[in-house]
Amino acid sequence: MLRFLRLVFLAVLAIVLVAVASANRDPVTLRLLPAEIDAYLGINWSLELPLFLVIFAGIVAGLAIGFVWEWFREAKHRSALSQHKRDAGRLEREVNRLKAEKPEPEDEVLALLEGKGATR
Repeated sequence: MLRFLRLVFLAVLAIVLVAVASANRDPVTLRLLPAEIDAYLGINWSLELPLFLVIFAGIVAGLAIGFVWEWFREAKHRSALSQHKRDAGRLEREVNRLKAEKPEPEDEVLALLEGKGATR
């Protein structure tokens, strides 16, 4: 059922994207700098593209910037996670070492509590 809903969503999204693309086919000129600054610096870089490509490129660029921003924002959480994993591994090794060093308990109740069974 979930797979079907995903396919329906993707089909509707494709129809919407095709409709937006077909409605915005007129070419637009993209300039690197405003015309006044172009004339002053002598840099006249411009590109003519269909409007739907500009729209879709803006969406993709926004998503990419958002993903990178979020990745940098979560860096402290990833760092803390790796530190906690190292600490947990160190503590687990210490517990195993202490269990191996500890002599068998002389009390039967303690032996039962530690899961080693009664020694009779």
